[in-house]
Amino acid sequence: MKRIVILISGRGSNMERLIHAERQGELAKARVVAVLANRPDAPGLAHAAAAGIPVFVVDHRDYPDRESFDAALIAAIDPHQPDLVALAGFMRVLSAGFTRHYAERLMNIHPSLLPAFPGLHTHRRALEAGVRLHGCTAHFVTPALDHGPIILQAAVPVFDGDDEDTLAARVLAQEHSIYPLAVRWFMEGRLRIVDQRVEARGRQQEDALYAPRFA
Repeated sequence: MKRIVILISGRGSNMERLIHAERQGELAKARVVAVLANRPDAPGLAHAAAAGIPVFVVDHRDYPDRESFDAALIAAIDPHQPDLVALAGFMRVLSAGFTRHYAERLMNIHPSLLPAFPGLHTHRRALEAGVRLHGCTAHFVTPALDHGPIILQAAVPVFDGDDEDTLAARVLAQEHSIYPLAVRWFMEGRLRIVDQRVEARGRQQEDALYAPRFA
């Protein structure tokens, strides 16, 4: 049984989706063994605890700099012996030392079609830019913020009259679709990184981009 540790900062809806996927057998016999948050008031902690998953807090405000916080985070994660560390709305920029420690086993879901709109406020920026397609990206995490090798993306249309909330909801629904799939492929050993590109064994070319139909 392979092991997953999930990091959150808030509600953790993608964490909830991964826990549900695990309980439904969608993650190739992987198990969520711990949930860690950098905020003691993160609402997702209660959901994970109710699901019987051990929860931990490493409060970033207790540390003077990013490196010391990340060292404490590693010390909290490593005893769980994770095969994969999954970021699910973890709102901290991770140091190069942290990302290298978990190289090729640290995954994130980002609410844009990377490399477009890295960082925060992606839906607002997409609307301001006038793009007609937006979406989300499951990717491996590297020291370059939101520029790690891309595993899977899903595109959604941007409709006339959209605001940040309506666009965010449309994108979030696709995050909940592709993140468990990316984790499953990882757990099945189907992913490998070649020259900063992810190859997925057995994946059809059309599966590289999910583009659901919308009325």
